[in-house]
Amino acid sequence: TVIDEEGIDVLAASLGKGEEVAAWTLKAMEGDTKFEDALAARLAIIQPSRAQIEKCLSDTPLRTSPGVDKLIAALNARGTDVYFISGGFRIMIEPVAKAVMVSKSNIFANTILFDEDGNYAGFDANEPTSADMGKPKAVGQIKAEHGYETVFMVGDGATDMQAKPPANSFIGYGGVAVRDAVRDGACWFVKDFDAMTEIVNNFGERKLKN
Repeated sequence: TVIDEEGIDVLAASLGKGEEVAAWTLKAMEGDTKFEDALAARLAIIQPSRAQIEKCLSDTPLRTSPGVDKLIAALNARGTDVYFISGGFRIMIEPVAKAVMVSKSNIFANTILFDEDGNYAGFDANEPTSADMGKPKAVGQIKAEHGYETVFMVGDGATDMQAKPPANSFIGYGGVAVRDAVRDGACWFVKDFDAMTEIVNNFGERKLKN
């Protein structure tokens, strides 16, 4: 959602495993397989070392989706907390979060484990996003910890849609790919972030006028 491609697919392509991993990613995004099974299968295929991930990010930096930086800036300006809840990898997401001014502490994502030599050693199964229904679990933790009354989930996949409830509303995003289940299950469906940014900015103006 935040980036215009799937990070794990970019990593897999850099390691010559693109098509094989992309097939599993599609299954996970469409909701055709349990997320934990797809995650384990993809990592078993690529088994990336720390050095390989860093080289991938250096050679092909992840691209943010058009307009998402402006939306996050608008939300930050009005004091709305922004979180990244992703089935992707923390090591790849943190640079993107930094670029768009989202705190590292506001990231819920998967942690790849490495041995002392930097070789792949598995992933942290304790991360809520490492398993199916992990995103609603993460949203629930966020609401419980911070006492938020209203949380909006924005996403483009079936696992994002699962987050409502406990999220109060789900906004489906079709700027990268339009998935019928996501479009049909969303409270609101958009193909770009500009409409959301406009509403955030206009809401802020009305609040100031009142």
